[in-house]
Amino acid sequence: MTRPFNFSPGPAMVPEPVLCRAQSEMLDWHGTGTSVMEMSHRGNAFTSIARQAEADLRELLAIPDNYKVLFLQGGATGQFAAVPMNLLGDRGHADYLNTGMWSKKAIKEARLYGEVNVVASSETQNFTTVPPRESWQCSPDAAYLHYCPNETIGGLEIHQPPQSDAPLVADMSSTILSRPIDVSRFGVIYAGAQKNMGIAGLTVVIVRDDLLGRALPTTPTFLNWQVQADNDSMINTPSAYAWYIAGLVFQWIKELGGLEVMAERNAQKARMLYEIIDNSNFYHNPIEPAYRSWMNIPFTLADAALDATFLQEAEALGLLNLKGHRSVGGMRASLYNAMPLEGVTALIDFMNDFARRHG
Repeated sequence: MTRPFNFSPGPAMVPEPVLCRAQSEMLDWHGTGTSVMEMSHRGNAFTSIARQAEADLRELLAIPDNYKVLFLQGGATGQFAAVPMNLLGDRGHADYLNTGMWSKKAIKEARLYGEVNVVASSETQNFTTVPPRESWQCSPDAAYLHYCPNETIGGLEIHQPPQSDAPLVADMSSTILSRPIDVSRFGVIYAGAQKNMGIAGLTVVIVRDDLLGRALPTTPTFLNWQVQADNDSMINTPSAYAWYIAGLVFQWIKELGGLEVMAERNAQKARMLYEIIDNSNFYHNPIEPAYRSWMNIPFTLADAALDATFLQEAEALGLLNLKGHRSVGGMRASLYNAMPLEGVTALIDFMNDFARRHG
């Protein structure tokens, strides 16, 4: 029986081979007689899982040796506070780009710990575009420049990292592992796992060595990157099972051919869905084409009164969680790595049929 296609923005689809592998290892991981859920996080078995996961992630992203990789808890939301706590230092102020809901949340949190300079904002354009780089008003001595490469809610994506004299900090929760990136362009990358890396409960932080050891004196030990790095992300019990699942996802991506293959797959899926939207008078996507997301594609119907019918019929066909965020409305299809081409094809077939019957 074919499983439904889950278009949820997160927690999102997990690759079926990963689910099957986890199922087969649920009661007994590699002859240990215990589930990963039951292991001591300091025992040899879980230590080997953790080390392999880090090694595989480093290989996939070609992470340079002068970066630490942390496997933490608290979600990207926790890092909204951890970033300023760890990086503001004596400068006390940082630059932020505002391109959507998650940017706004990061800005709000950072203002609790220091001065925030919003270098540019597209809020007056309903976050449908990105202000030109030459218009950004950056501070000459900012501690860092923060941005969100992919805004999950609005479906806006900045496809190339911006040039910055200050260390570049990126919330990559919804775009990490979707394509190759040059990690050396960034001071810090952080990402919740529940979209492209696995299940909720795990947050990955990739931080350049020279940015460690700067935490404010009031920084909780739990959020201090230097302390976490010194203790292999285990100052307390980590999200062990989520860490394990992430490791299986890393192995799955490697088996498929790595991030170049992921990029080709994701670009194709997005291109197919945008094409049906653009060639229809029934569907509409509001984002400026240059900034359209590969991962999250919002669209509206010509008649909003048909939204409930669209969702009901889609669910009956096994096309799940297509409702758009309440702040945007309409529909949203999230096409993370685990979404197969067949799922996008099934959605397109349904959209064509629905538009024919109701257009």
